[in-house]
Amino acid sequence: MTEPSGLSRRGLLGAVAGATAATALSAATPAWAADDPRPGAVRPPTLDTYDRQLVNGLSSARALEHLEVLSEQIGPRIGGTVSEKRAADYLAGQLDKFGYRTRLEPFPVADKFTAEIGDLRNVLPNDICWQAGAAPGGKLNVTVEGPARDVGPATAPVWPADLAGAVVLADDTSAVRAAFVAEAASRGAVAVILLPADQVFPRRASAFAPSGLTDAPIPVIGVAQVQKRLLREALATVTSLPLSISTTAHRSLTSNNVIGERRGKGSNPPIVMVSGHYDTVIGAPGANDDGSGTVLTLEVARVLAKLPTEATLRFALWGSEEQGLIGSRYHVAQLAQDQRDRYRAVFQNDMVATSWDPAIVYWLLSFTGLANTATDAVLAAGQRLGYDAQMVGPVTRGASDHQSFQEVGIAAANFSWRGEASPALLEPPYHSPEDTIAKNISLDRLQVSMELIGTAAYAVARRR
Repeated sequence: MTEPSGLSRRGLLGAVAGATAATALSAATPAWAADDPRPGAVRPPTLDTYDRQLVNGLSSARALEHLEVLSEQIGPRIGGTVSEKRAADYLAGQLDKFGYRTRLEPFPVADKFTAEIGDLRNVLPNDICWQAGAAPGGKLNVTVEGPARDVGPATAPVWPADLAGAVVLADDTSAVRAAFVAEAASRGAVAVILLPADQVFPRRASAFAPSGLTDAPIPVIGVAQVQKRLLREALATVTSLPLSISTTAHRSLTSNNVIGERRGKGSNPPIVMVSGHYDTVIGAPGANDDGSGTVLTLEVARVLAKLPTEATLRFALWGSEEQGLIGSRYHVAQLAQDQRDRYRAVFQNDMVATSWDPAIVYWLLSFTGLANTATDAVLAAGQRLGYDAQMVGPVTRGASDHQSFQEVGIAAANFSWRGEASPALLEPPYHSPEDTIAKNISLDRLQVSMELIGTAAYAVARRR
Protein backbone atom coordinates (compact mmCIF):
# COMPACT_ATOMS: atom_id res chain seq x y z
CA MET A 1 0.00 0.00 0.00
CA THR A 2 1.14 3.56 -0.71
CA GLU A 3 0.20 5.76 2.16
CA PRO A 4 -2.07 8.77 1.55
CA SER A 5 0.52 11.20 2.89
CA GLY A 6 3.02 10.23 0.21
CA LEU A 7 5.63 9.40 2.87
CA SER A 8 6.37 5.97 1.45
CA ARG A 9 9.57 4.05 2.07
CA ARG A 10 9.18 2.44 -1.34
CA GLY A 11 9.14 5.87 -2.96
CA LEU A 12 12.03 7.01 -0.81
CA LEU A 13 14.32 4.08 -1.44
CA GLY A 14 13.26 2.55 -4.72
CA ALA A 15 15.25 4.83 -7.01
CA VAL A 16 18.66 3.74 -5.78
CA ALA A 17 18.99 0.10 -6.77
CA GLY A 18 21.96 -1.80 -5.40
CA ALA A 19 23.04 0.91 -2.96
CA THR A 20 23.39 0.40 0.74
CA ALA A 21 20.51 1.58 2.90
CA ALA A 22 22.47 4.50 4.28
CA THR A 23 23.57 5.62 0.82
CA ALA A 24 20.03 5.35 -0.53
CA LEU A 25 18.59 7.36 2.33
CA SER A 26 21.29 10.02 2.03
CA ALA A 27 20.67 10.36 -1.70
CA ALA A 28 16.96 10.85 -1.03
CA THR A 29 17.33 13.51 1.65
CA PRO A 30 14.16 15.65 1.67
CA ALA A 31 14.90 18.71 -0.41
CA TRP A 32 11.80 20.85 -0.11
CA ALA A 33 12.32 24.57 0.25
CA ALA A 34 11.03 26.52 3.23
CA ASP A 35 7.84 27.58 1.44
CA ASP A 36 7.14 24.27 -0.33
CA PRO A 37 4.22 22.13 0.85
CA ARG A 38 5.41 19.27 3.03
CA PRO A 39 4.51 15.68 2.08
CA GLY A 40 0.95 15.14 3.21
CA ALA A 41 0.38 18.81 4.02
CA VAL A 42 -2.98 20.33 3.09
CA ARG A 43 -1.55 23.71 2.11
CA PRO A 44 1.75 25.55 1.76
CA PRO A 45 3.38 26.74 4.98
CA THR A 46 3.02 30.25 6.37
CA LEU A 47 6.29 30.59 8.26
CA ASP A 48 7.50 33.52 10.26
CA THR A 49 11.11 34.70 10.38
CA TYR A 50 11.90 32.57 13.40
CA ASP A 51 10.42 29.44 11.83
CA ARG A 52 12.60 29.94 8.78
CA GLN A 53 15.72 29.99 10.91
CA LEU A 54 14.88 26.50 12.13
CA VAL A 55 13.54 25.07 8.89
CA ASN A 56 16.50 26.29 6.85
CA GLY A 57 18.96 24.84 9.35
CA LEU A 58 17.53 21.40 10.09
CA SER A 59 18.87 18.48 8.07
CA SER A 60 17.68 14.88 8.19
CA ALA A 61 20.91 13.92 6.39
CA ARG A 62 22.89 15.15 9.40
CA ALA A 63 20.51 13.33 11.71
CA LEU A 64 21.00 10.17 9.66
CA GLU A 65 24.74 10.28 10.32
CA HIS A 66 24.07 10.09 14.05
CA LEU A 67 21.51 7.34 13.51
CA GLU A 68 24.05 5.25 11.62
CA VAL A 69 26.39 5.45 14.61
CA LEU A 70 23.68 4.49 17.08
CA SER A 71 21.83 1.72 15.26
CA GLU A 72 24.51 0.32 12.94
CA GLN A 73 27.88 0.90 14.61
CA ILE A 74 26.72 0.47 18.23
CA GLY A 75 23.50 -1.51 17.72
CA PRO A 76 21.25 -2.57 20.62
CA ARG A 77 21.74 -0.23 23.58
CA ILE A 78 20.45 -2.14 26.59
CA GLY A 79 20.13 -0.08 29.76
CA GLY A 80 23.32 -0.14 31.81
CA THR A 81 25.40 -2.22 29.39
CA VAL A 82 28.63 -1.22 27.69
CA SER A 83 26.81 -0.50 24.44
CA GLU A 84 24.47 1.96 26.13
CA LYS A 85 27.46 3.72 27.69
CA ARG A 86 29.15 3.96 24.28
CA ALA A 87 26.04 5.66 22.99
CA ALA A 88 25.87 8.00 26.00
CA ASP A 89 29.48 9.08 25.49
CA TYR A 90 28.86 9.69 21.79
CA LEU A 91 25.74 11.78 22.46
CA ALA A 92 27.45 13.80 25.19
CA GLY A 93 30.33 14.48 22.81
CA GLN A 94 27.94 15.84 20.19
CA LEU A 95 26.19 18.15 22.65
CA ASP A 96 29.61 19.33 23.85
CA LYS A 97 30.55 20.07 20.27
CA PHE A 98 27.42 22.18 19.83
CA GLY A 99 28.46 24.30 22.82
CA TYR A 100 26.13 23.03 25.54
CA ARG A 101 27.13 22.43 29.14
CA THR A 102 26.80 18.67 29.12
CA ARG A 103 26.75 16.06 31.85
CA LEU A 104 25.97 12.41 32.38
CA GLU A 105 23.46 11.65 35.11
CA PRO A 106 24.15 8.09 36.38
CA PHE A 107 21.68 5.81 38.14
CA PRO A 108 21.64 2.09 39.01
CA VAL A 109 19.65 -0.45 37.00
CA ALA A 110 18.98 -4.17 37.18
CA ASP A 111 21.20 -6.87 35.72
CA LYS A 112 20.69 -7.79 32.06
CA PHE A 113 21.22 -11.10 30.24
CA THR A 114 21.90 -11.19 26.51
CA ALA A 115 22.89 -13.67 23.85
CA GLU A 116 24.38 -13.59 20.38
CA ILE A 117 23.57 -16.09 17.64
CA GLY A 118 26.44 -16.77 15.26
CA ASP A 119 25.92 -18.33 11.83
CA LEU A 120 29.01 -20.41 11.16
CA ARG A 121 28.27 -20.92 7.46
CA ASN A 122 26.72 -17.53 6.64
CA VAL A 123 23.36 -19.00 5.75
CA LEU A 124 21.16 -16.61 7.75
CA PRO A 125 20.32 -13.11 6.45
CA ASN A 126 22.72 -10.50 7.82
CA ASP A 127 20.44 -7.46 7.45
CA ILE A 128 18.86 -7.91 10.88
CA CYS A 129 20.21 -8.08 14.41
CA TRP A 130 20.98 -11.53 15.83
CA GLN A 131 21.09 -10.56 19.49
CA ALA A 132 18.65 -12.42 21.74
CA GLY A 133 17.83 -12.70 25.42
CA ALA A 134 19.61 -15.17 27.71
CA ALA A 135 17.96 -16.99 30.59
CA PRO A 136 19.46 -15.81 33.89
CA GLY A 137 18.96 -19.37 35.16
CA GLY A 138 20.89 -20.90 32.25
CA LYS A 139 24.61 -21.17 31.57
CA LEU A 140 26.06 -17.66 31.26
CA ASN A 141 29.28 -16.13 29.95
CA VAL A 142 29.94 -19.07 27.65
CA THR A 143 30.07 -19.80 23.93
CA VAL A 144 28.96 -23.13 22.50
CA GLU A 145 28.67 -24.43 18.95
CA GLY A 146 26.56 -27.11 17.34
CA PRO A 147 24.15 -27.97 14.53
CA ALA A 148 20.61 -26.64 14.91
CA ARG A 149 17.88 -29.25 15.51
CA ASP A 150 14.21 -28.25 15.50
CA VAL A 151 12.12 -30.48 17.77
CA GLY A 152 8.83 -28.61 17.39
CA PRO A 153 6.65 -27.62 20.37
CA ALA A 154 8.24 -27.93 23.80
CA THR A 155 4.96 -29.41 25.02
CA ALA A 156 5.33 -32.40 22.64
CA PRO A 157 8.88 -32.45 21.24
CA VAL A 158 9.98 -34.85 18.53
CA TRP A 159 13.46 -35.78 19.69
CA PRO A 160 15.97 -36.99 17.08
CA ALA A 161 17.86 -40.18 17.82
CA ASP A 162 21.14 -38.32 18.36
CA LEU A 163 21.04 -34.91 20.01
CA ALA A 164 24.60 -34.89 21.32
CA GLY A 165 26.32 -31.57 20.67
CA ALA A 166 23.23 -29.99 19.06
CA VAL A 167 21.56 -26.61 19.51
CA VAL A 168 17.88 -27.37 20.06
CA LEU A 169 15.08 -25.16 18.76
CA ALA A 170 11.58 -25.49 20.23
CA ASP A 171 8.34 -23.53 20.39
CA ASP A 172 8.31 -22.13 23.90
CA THR A 173 5.67 -22.73 26.55
CA SER A 174 6.57 -21.31 29.94
CA ALA A 175 4.73 -24.00 31.90
CA VAL A 176 7.01 -26.76 30.53
CA ARG A 177 10.15 -24.67 30.04
CA ALA A 178 12.21 -26.05 32.93
CA ALA A 179 11.32 -29.68 32.21
CA PHE A 180 12.03 -29.28 28.49
CA VAL A 181 15.45 -27.71 29.06
CA ALA A 182 16.37 -30.44 31.55
CA GLU A 183 15.39 -33.13 29.04
CA ALA A 184 17.31 -31.46 26.19
CA ALA A 185 20.40 -31.24 28.37
CA SER A 186 20.10 -34.87 29.43
CA ARG A 187 20.04 -35.87 25.75
CA GLY A 188 23.32 -34.04 25.13
CA ALA A 189 22.16 -30.70 23.72
CA VAL A 190 24.66 -27.86 24.18
CA ALA A 191 22.07 -25.04 24.06
CA VAL A 192 18.35 -24.38 23.72
CA ILE A 193 16.76 -21.68 21.56
CA LEU A 194 13.19 -20.98 22.66
CA LEU A 195 10.89 -19.67 19.93
CA PRO A 196 8.04 -17.27 20.83
CA ALA A 197 4.43 -17.57 19.76
CA ASP A 198 3.58 -15.35 16.81
CA GLN A 199 1.70 -12.19 17.67
CA VAL A 200 -1.23 -10.78 15.72
CA PHE A 201 -0.11 -8.56 12.83
CA PRO A 202 1.22 -5.89 12.86
CA ARG A 203 2.78 -6.94 16.18
CA ARG A 204 5.75 -9.27 16.18
CA ALA A 205 7.19 -10.95 19.25
CA SER A 206 10.41 -9.49 20.64
CA ALA A 207 13.48 -11.31 21.91
CA PHE A 208 13.19 -12.30 25.56
CA ALA A 209 15.27 -13.54 28.50
CA PRO A 210 13.52 -16.80 29.52
CA SER A 211 12.60 -16.95 33.20
CA GLY A 212 11.71 -19.86 35.47
CA LEU A 213 15.01 -21.74 35.25
CA THR A 214 17.45 -22.52 38.04
CA ASP A 215 21.02 -23.65 37.36
CA ALA A 216 20.30 -25.11 33.93
CA PRO A 217 23.54 -26.75 32.74
CA ILE A 218 23.38 -25.27 29.21
CA PRO A 219 22.67 -21.82 27.72
CA VAL A 220 18.98 -21.08 27.10
CA ILE A 221 18.00 -18.12 24.96
CA GLY A 222 14.78 -16.48 23.74
CA VAL A 223 14.61 -15.12 20.20
CA ALA A 224 12.29 -12.73 18.37
CA GLN A 225 9.54 -13.75 15.97
CA VAL A 226 11.49 -12.73 12.87
CA GLN A 227 14.55 -14.66 14.06
CA LYS A 228 12.35 -17.71 14.62
CA ARG A 229 11.00 -17.47 11.07
CA LEU A 230 14.43 -17.07 9.50
CA LEU A 231 15.93 -19.94 11.50
CA ARG A 232 13.16 -22.29 10.40
CA GLU A 233 13.34 -21.12 6.80
CA ALA A 234 17.08 -21.84 6.79
CA LEU A 235 16.58 -25.30 8.30
CA ALA A 236 14.07 -26.06 5.55
CA THR A 237 16.57 -25.26 2.79
CA VAL A 238 19.97 -26.52 4.02
CA THR A 239 21.14 -29.89 5.22
CA SER A 240 23.12 -28.43 8.11
CA LEU A 241 22.90 -25.17 10.03
CA PRO A 242 25.76 -24.95 12.54
CA LEU A 243 25.32 -22.13 15.04
CA SER A 244 27.29 -20.55 17.85
CA ILE A 245 25.48 -19.35 20.95
CA SER A 246 27.17 -16.86 23.28
CA THR A 247 25.59 -15.66 26.51
CA THR A 248 26.58 -12.72 28.69
CA ALA A 249 25.52 -11.63 32.16
CA HIS A 250 25.70 -7.86 32.65
CA ARG A 251 25.81 -7.16 36.38
CA SER A 252 26.21 -4.22 38.78
CA LEU A 253 24.97 -1.85 36.09
CA THR A 254 24.83 1.91 35.85
CA SER A 255 22.74 3.63 33.18
CA ASN A 256 23.03 7.29 32.27
CA ASN A 257 20.89 10.21 31.20
CA VAL A 258 22.66 12.67 28.92
CA ILE A 259 21.77 16.32 29.65
CA GLY A 260 22.92 19.34 27.66
CA GLU A 261 22.03 22.88 28.76
CA ARG A 262 22.40 26.48 27.68
CA ARG A 263 21.30 28.98 30.30
CA GLY A 264 18.69 31.55 29.39
CA LYS A 265 18.56 35.24 30.25
CA GLY A 266 18.20 36.74 33.71
CA SER A 267 17.97 34.98 37.04
CA ASN A 268 16.04 31.73 37.23
CA PRO A 269 14.89 31.75 33.59
CA PRO A 270 12.18 29.32 32.49
CA ILE A 271 13.23 25.96 31.03
CA VAL A 272 12.29 24.41 27.70
CA MET A 273 13.33 20.81 27.13
CA VAL A 274 13.55 18.64 24.00
CA SER A 275 14.16 14.95 24.65
CA GLY A 276 14.18 11.34 23.47
CA HIS A 277 15.39 8.02 24.86
CA TYR A 278 18.49 6.40 23.40
CA ASP A 279 18.30 2.90 24.90
CA THR A 280 16.66 -0.12 23.23
CA VAL A 281 15.12 -3.46 24.08
CA ILE A 282 17.19 -6.63 23.74
CA GLY A 283 17.63 -7.67 20.13
CA ALA A 284 16.62 -4.37 18.53
CA PRO A 285 19.00 -1.91 16.83
CA GLY A 286 16.46 0.78 17.72
CA ALA A 287 16.62 2.87 14.55
CA ASN A 288 13.12 4.24 15.07
CA ASP A 289 12.62 3.34 18.75
CA ASP A 290 14.13 5.58 19.74
CA GLY A 291 17.16 6.37 17.64
CA SER A 292 14.88 8.66 15.63
CA GLY A 293 13.83 10.74 18.66
CA THR A 294 17.44 10.83 19.81
CA VAL A 295 18.81 12.20 16.55
CA LEU A 296 15.91 14.66 16.27
CA THR A 297 16.95 15.98 19.66
CA LEU A 298 20.57 16.30 18.55
CA GLU A 299 19.69 18.09 15.32
CA VAL A 300 17.32 20.54 17.02
CA ALA A 301 20.03 21.17 19.61
CA ARG A 302 22.57 21.88 16.87
CA VAL A 303 20.38 24.49 15.20
CA LEU A 304 19.12 26.13 18.40
CA ALA A 305 22.68 26.45 19.69
CA LYS A 306 23.13 29.37 17.30
CA LEU A 307 19.89 31.18 18.14
CA PRO A 308 19.16 33.44 21.14
CA THR A 309 16.40 32.46 23.57
CA GLU A 310 14.97 33.91 26.74
CA ALA A 311 14.52 30.47 28.29
CA THR A 312 17.14 27.96 29.36
CA LEU A 313 17.38 25.20 26.76
CA ARG A 314 17.79 21.65 28.00
CA PHE A 315 18.27 18.65 25.76
CA ALA A 316 17.83 15.29 27.45
CA LEU A 317 18.54 11.79 26.16
CA TRP A 318 17.15 9.25 28.57
CA GLY A 319 18.70 5.94 29.54
CA SER A 320 16.73 2.81 30.46
CA GLU A 321 13.37 4.03 29.21
CA GLU A 322 12.55 0.55 27.99
CA GLN A 323 12.71 -0.90 31.51
CA GLY A 324 9.98 1.44 32.79
CA LEU A 325 10.98 5.09 32.24
CA ILE A 326 13.75 4.60 34.78
CA GLY A 327 16.05 7.38 33.56
CA SER A 328 13.48 10.13 33.23
CA ARG A 329 11.84 9.22 36.53
CA TYR A 330 15.22 9.34 38.23
CA HIS A 331 15.87 12.77 36.70
CA VAL A 332 12.51 14.18 37.74
CA ALA A 333 12.97 12.85 41.28
CA GLN A 334 16.19 14.89 41.58
CA LEU A 335 14.48 18.15 40.61
CA ALA A 336 13.71 20.47 43.50
CA GLN A 337 10.29 22.09 43.36
CA ASP A 338 11.71 25.44 42.28
CA GLN A 339 13.29 23.66 39.29
CA ARG A 340 10.03 21.92 38.42
CA ASP A 341 8.21 25.23 38.58
CA ARG A 342 10.53 26.73 35.95
CA TYR A 343 9.61 24.22 33.24
CA ARG A 344 7.50 25.70 30.47
CA ALA A 345 7.36 22.59 28.30
CA VAL A 346 8.97 19.21 27.67
CA PHE A 347 8.86 17.97 24.07
CA GLN A 348 9.45 14.20 24.21
CA ASN A 349 10.06 12.45 20.87
CA ASP A 350 9.62 8.69 20.68
CA MET A 351 9.45 6.91 17.29
CA VAL A 352 9.31 9.87 14.90
CA ALA A 353 10.54 8.39 11.60
CA THR A 354 8.99 5.03 10.77
CA SER A 355 8.70 4.20 7.07
CA TRP A 356 5.69 1.91 7.69
CA ASP A 357 3.10 3.07 5.16
CA PRO A 358 0.02 3.09 7.47
CA ALA A 359 1.69 5.32 10.07
CA ILE A 360 0.21 8.47 8.54
CA VAL A 361 -0.83 10.24 11.75
CA TYR A 362 1.43 12.44 13.85
CA TRP A 363 0.06 11.84 17.35
CA LEU A 364 0.22 14.32 20.23
CA LEU A 365 0.20 12.11 23.32
CA SER A 366 -0.46 13.45 26.80
CA PHE A 367 -0.40 11.31 29.93
CA THR A 368 -3.32 13.31 31.33
CA GLY A 369 -5.08 13.56 27.98
CA LEU A 370 -5.23 17.32 28.38
CA ALA A 371 -3.68 20.05 26.29
CA ASN A 372 -0.68 21.92 27.69
CA THR A 373 2.06 24.26 26.55
CA ALA A 374 3.89 21.50 24.67
CA THR A 375 0.86 20.21 22.75
CA ASP A 376 -0.37 23.75 22.03
CA ALA A 377 3.01 24.77 20.64
CA VAL A 378 3.27 21.75 18.34
CA LEU A 379 -0.29 22.21 17.08
CA ALA A 380 0.51 25.85 16.31
CA ALA A 381 3.69 24.79 14.52
CA GLY A 382 1.68 22.30 12.50
CA GLN A 383 -0.70 25.03 11.42
CA ARG A 384 2.17 27.24 10.30
CA LEU A 385 3.73 24.32 8.41
CA GLY A 386 0.39 23.44 6.80
CA TYR A 387 0.47 20.06 8.44
CA ASP A 388 -2.29 20.19 11.05
CA ALA A 389 -4.64 17.89 9.06
CA GLN A 390 -2.30 14.95 9.73
CA MET A 391 -2.04 15.69 13.48
CA VAL A 392 -4.29 14.15 16.13
CA GLY A 393 -4.43 15.02 19.80
CA PRO A 394 -3.80 15.54 22.52
CA VAL A 395 -4.79 11.94 23.22
CA THR A 396 -4.39 10.16 26.54
CA ARG A 397 -1.30 7.95 26.55
CA GLY A 398 1.75 7.48 28.75
CA ALA A 399 4.42 4.82 28.21
CA SER A 400 7.17 7.28 27.30
CA ASP A 401 9.27 9.77 29.21
CA HIS A 402 6.73 12.62 29.06
CA GLN A 403 4.80 10.65 31.67
CA SER A 404 7.55 11.14 34.25
CA PHE A 405 7.17 14.91 33.94
CA GLN A 406 3.40 15.02 33.79
CA GLU A 407 3.17 12.89 36.93
CA VAL A 408 4.61 15.87 38.87
CA GLY A 409 2.63 18.56 37.07
CA ILE A 410 5.14 19.65 34.38
CA ALA A 411 3.71 20.45 30.94
CA ALA A 412 4.96 17.66 28.66
CA ALA A 413 3.85 15.47 25.77
CA ASN A 414 5.12 12.73 23.50
CA PHE A 415 5.10 13.13 19.72
CA SER A 416 5.15 10.13 17.36
CA TRP A 417 4.16 8.76 13.93
CA ARG A 418 1.73 5.86 14.34
CA GLY A 419 -1.20 4.17 12.63
CA GLU A 420 -4.34 6.09 11.83
CA ALA A 421 -6.77 4.08 13.95
CA SER A 422 -5.00 4.36 17.30
CA PRO A 423 -1.71 5.49 18.88
CA ALA A 424 -1.30 1.84 19.91
CA LEU A 425 -1.00 0.87 16.23
CA LEU A 426 2.77 0.61 15.86
CA GLU A 427 4.85 -0.60 12.93
CA PRO A 428 5.76 -4.32 12.57
CA PRO A 429 9.51 -3.72 13.22
CA TYR A 430 8.67 -2.21 16.65
CA HIS A 431 10.92 -3.74 19.33
CA SER A 432 12.31 -6.21 16.81
CA PRO A 433 15.61 -7.02 15.07
CA GLU A 434 14.14 -5.34 11.97
CA ASP A 435 14.08 -1.87 13.55
CA THR A 436 16.89 -0.84 11.22
CA ILE A 437 17.51 2.20 9.05
CA ALA A 438 16.83 0.25 5.86
CA LYS A 439 13.65 -1.41 7.09
CA ASN A 440 12.10 1.26 9.31
CA ILE A 441 13.23 4.84 8.65
CA SER A 442 11.67 7.57 6.49
CA LEU A 443 13.75 10.72 6.18
CA ASP A 444 10.65 12.63 5.09
CA ARG A 445 8.89 11.84 8.34
CA LEU A 446 12.03 12.58 10.32
CA GLN A 447 12.40 15.96 8.62
CA VAL A 448 8.76 16.92 9.24
CA SER A 449 9.11 15.85 12.89
CA MET A 450 12.25 17.97 13.33
CA GLU A 451 10.53 21.00 11.81
CA LEU A 452 7.45 20.61 14.04
CA ILE A 453 9.43 20.20 17.26
CA GLY A 454 12.16 22.70 16.38
CA THR A 455 9.78 25.54 15.50
CA ALA A 456 7.52 24.74 18.46
CA ALA A 457 10.36 24.63 20.99
CA TYR A 458 11.89 27.82 19.62
CA ALA A 459 8.56 29.66 19.85
CA VAL A 460 8.17 28.69 23.51
CA ALA A 461 11.82 29.41 24.35
CA ARG A 462 11.75 32.92 22.84
CA ARG A 463 8.99 34.17 25.11
CA ARG A 464 9.84 36.29 28.13
